[in-house]
Amino acid sequence: MITTAAFPALLESFFTHRLMQQRQASPHTIGSYRDTFRLLLQFAQRRLGRPPTRLDFEQIDAPLIAAFLDDLEKSRGIVARSRNLRLTAIRSFFRYAAFEAPANSAQIHRVLAIPSKRWTRTTIDFLTRPEIDALLAGPDTRTWCGRRDHALLLVAVQTGLRLSELTGLCRDGVELGVGAHVRVVGKGRKQRSTPLAKNTVAALKAWLREIPSHDDAIVFPSARGARLSADGVQYLLSKHVATASKSCPSLKSKRVTPHVLRHTTAMELLQAGVDRTVIALWLGHESLETTQIYLDADMALKEAALRKIASTERMPRRYRPDDRLMAFLKAL
Repeated sequence: MITTAAFPALLESFFTHRLMQQRQASPHTIGSYRDTFRLLLQFAQRRLGRPPTRLDFEQIDAPLIAAFLDDLEKSRGIVARSRNLRLTAIRSFFRYAAFEAPANSAQIHRVLAIPSKRWTRTTIDFLTRPEIDALLAGPDTRTWCGRRDHALLLVAVQTGLRLSELTGLCRDGVELGVGAHVRVVGKGRKQRSTPLAKNTVAALKAWLREIPSHDDAIVFPSARGARLSADGVQYLLSKHVATASKSCPSLKSKRVTPHVLRHTTAMELLQAGVDRTVIALWLGHESLETTQIYLDADMALKEAALRKIASTERMPRRYRPDDRLMAFLKAL
């Protein structure tokens, strides 16, 4: 059996040996798995009253994990798809543990048997142009945090970067000269460059003067100079959405997340007539099928298609019977 001291070592080995060395997982995957286990260990500490370094492997069993997943849905309001992503990370660890701790195989199999939750794909949420303008006007640019938040939101809406790409963006990934763009490494360790609009370039030039000048400096740091957490970005976004709702009431009925800003970028490109393949490249999608959700969500495009169909309708003509000979041939 795994001892109390061995459990932390096993988890560390999973990240350093399995993910980083063997699988060479992308920073995005490592960050996602890390966040999952931080949440799981915090939940276990509250439930069992023991700090993570003193947890026994046997205590991280199927009932505890099932309770953790239920708690995520209730307390954090995550959807089934996000719950399944957390479960994927946990399963990956337990599959690794199956080789390193075969004596615990029964416990491991019970965890691996926890089913994913079925979910229905819903229409995506995105912001309209008035809502975007109201949101960008929300931060108080007289403060350091307000100027950071304004630049962050502008980059998020214009580039469609994923949350991890946005918070991990460094100075050496920003080019503000000719052909201004940001360069990130996305899913699957794929590097892509996204062009910047003139107003985004101007905002970034002003903002970069307020952060350290070394190449690996985080572009949008926390007040302490560290990388912003996912919760930190959601907090500042919610704060500015609340402010923007005063001038744009439609925002009150929307749950705006960093991923909604990414959807907003795609919808703006789609409504501007940009081809679906270009949008897929812009967002770093591996498949065109992923980009299809924006076509499904765009009611304006569907209404335009309906107008085209309606405009081709012909006026009804007076009925004229067929020529007798033609009628005879038609009846044969």
